[in-house]
Amino acid sequence: MRWFPVLLFWLCAAQLGAADSLKPEGFSAKVAVEVGYRYLISRPQEGDGKPEKGWPLILFLHGSGERGRDLEQLKKHGPPKLVAAGRELQAIVASPQCEPQQIWNPVAVKALTDHLLATESVDPSRVYLTGLSMGGFGTWETAMEYPQTYAAIAPICGGAGVRWVMAERIRHLPCWIFHGDQDRAVPVEFSHRMHEALKKAGAPVKLTVYPGVGHDSWTQTYDDPAFWQWLLAQKRP
Repeated sequence: MRWFPVLLFWLCAAQLGAADSLKPEGFSAKVAVEVGYRYLISRPQEGDGKPEKGWPLILFLHGSGERGRDLEQLKKHGPPKLVAAGRELQAIVASPQCEPQQIWNPVAVKALTDHLLATESVDPSRVYLTGLSMGGFGTWETAMEYPQTYAAIAPICGGAGVRWVMAERIRHLPCWIFHGDQDRAVPVEFSHRMHEALKKAGAPVKLTVYPGVGHDSWTQTYDDPAFWQWLLAQKRP
């Protein structure tokens, strides 16, 4: 058994060598990304009495079916549909369009928000983000990445995926979530998970689940005057 101490020595040395090979390192870089959207915009009439600090700004993110290069598609649903039908929302409403085969990019949505703040008469404390389906996902993602930008968010039949673990980032942000309990495209559990995570974080969050409603939980949401009253009442400190 004279070989045993030698073997033990080499085994210990190998383990020490393996552990010693794991060294901490770091990495940082600045990455420039070019982004852009074409968008529809509506502004209140000049005679509507602009508030002293500017108009509220509502950014609307459409669903996957409205992707493309024809802005007329955006008038099918949501705030652009209401505005096209003559509804006056007493706010600037901006509706960007995703290119085909693309999804919402939080960096691009934030860049558009900054552009509108710089070029339109907007009250920076009253900037709101809402979207449906794919736009609901985009609403969650953008808010998580830029939690200090918006005064309130309203994601409709969307989800945040694994970002629910980041709920603390938006614990200060008023949020009203909407979903249909018969949604077969985006399970209602997605909204329940975010609602529970935000409640646990102490966030000012509300959840409305429509019984017997499928994927289209946006029509009755955007048709409800109580929704607009709540949204436009929110204000960032």
